[in-house]
Amino acid sequence: MGLRTIHPEGWAPALGYANGMLSEDGTLHIGGQIGWNEQKVFESHDFIGQMTQVLQNIKAIVEAAGGQVDDLARLTWFVKSKADYMAHQKEIGAAYRLVMGRHFPAMSLVVVADLLEDEALLEIEATAHIAQP
Repeated sequence: MGLRTIHPEGWAPALGYANGMLSEDGTLHIGGQIGWNEQKVFESHDFIGQMTQVLQNIKAIVEAAGGQVDDLARLTWFVKSKADYMAHQKEIGAAYRLVMGRHFPAMSLVVVADLLEDEALLEIEATAHIAQP
């Protein structure tokens, strides 16, 4: 079975990993995305700003694979601070809907001690199912 690497146009190279892998059956596996932009620069240092960027990154990868946010089937969130997440529930919902609309795939949230990039406050990985022509 063939896999195709998905890397949105204009993004800085992914070194040692792939942003997305699309299988022949349309399953798109999106590696953990953090709150940096397409040039690997953190423009925001707060939870909502980074969360919005993470979701925009996921959306860009899905679209680069020929899909749309409604094709997302699963999101797994890794957050460094449960308190930060809980304190911003209203803002999280608003920011989520701004990027993803009213599509709510299966989701899990895991609180972690740390993430590889020191500035990252959260990381989200995703799975989508994109209809193949």
